[in-house]
Amino acid sequence: MFMTADQFATSNKANLETIKGLSTKTFAGFEKMAELNLAAAKALMTESYEHAQSLLAAKDAQQVIALQTGLVAPMAEKAAAYGRHVYGIAVETSAEFTKVLEGKAVEGQKAFNQAMDSMTKNAPAGTESAVAVLKSALASSQSAIESAQSAAKQALAMAESNVSAVTEQALSAAAAVSKKA
Repeated sequence: MFMTADQFATSNKANLETIKGLSTKTFAGFEKMAELNLAAAKALMTESYEHAQSLLAAKDAQQVIALQTGLVAPMAEKAAAYGRHVYGIAVETSAEFTKVLEGKAVEGQKAFNQAMDSMTKNAPAGTESAVAVLKSALASSQSAIESAQSAAKQALAMAESNVSAVTEQALSAAAAVSKKA
């Protein structure tokens, strides 16, 4: 099974479009990260100056300690919110990649299956058992790939759940520390 020049050109055009789409998604992710980082830096700068002014206006050491301790919980919440934003951008961008790559994998598998069917239909007489073994191996490999993809998706979901739980525990601990002070 050979590709004609038209098929080759069509395939290359489709691949170029895929690369263009993925590059655009990647750039959009970088843009979102840059916007988030600029906003975080601006907020940090403003809050730092405000906190410094509050410290300079403090009348005694107890007031300074109270101001410093009161900073713990809000900073932890802001750090967690920043982390959630970064994670959201990463998940959104990787979801686009996953969607495209899964689509390409399905196309590739379909083309491979068509080539295998063509090859087995034109197999010489007396090779039926070899063809059956080949088809069985192909079916087993496809099943293994599907199982691995399913396991990877489950592991990702579990990791997401664990990250959320740890973040919530950290925020609760920070809030408890700031209440004690």
